[in-house]
Amino acid sequence: QVQLVESGGGTVQAGGSLRLSCAASGHTDSGYYMGWFRQAPGKRREGVVVIDSDGRRAHAESVRGRFTISQDNATNNLYLQMNYLQPEDTAMYYCAADPASRWYRYGLRGYLARVESTYWGQGTQVTVSS
Repeated sequence: QVQLVESGGGTVQAGGSLRLSCAASGHTDSGYYMGWFRQAPGKRREGVVVIDSDGRRAHAESVRGRFTISQDNATNNLYLQMNYLQPEDTAMYYCAADPASRWYRYGLRGYLARVESTYWGQGTQVTVSS
């Protein structure tokens, strides 16, 4: 069983930065995909950026160059550094984890695009004011 707890959300002005954290417990030390997804009011949940246990990443085009995902190999905690935030980044942000073996057909980009995961955190709200 995997437990994920996000923190670090808040309200920031456009152009500002935030760093989200995801405390992961359980067996995420190898063979897992992990990532960040978000859902804005009235919209479907979407993938933001995901990472595998070898450090490979897949980004949504809307955040490329602005958002950076990282993982602490000692604790398996996950982070999302968000720079140059815009009002359209306002959403509930979720940390997720899934055994990589479930994605052997679709790979990391499939995990980002299909927005399916076995484990989810409760979410942390990010609000960007203009």
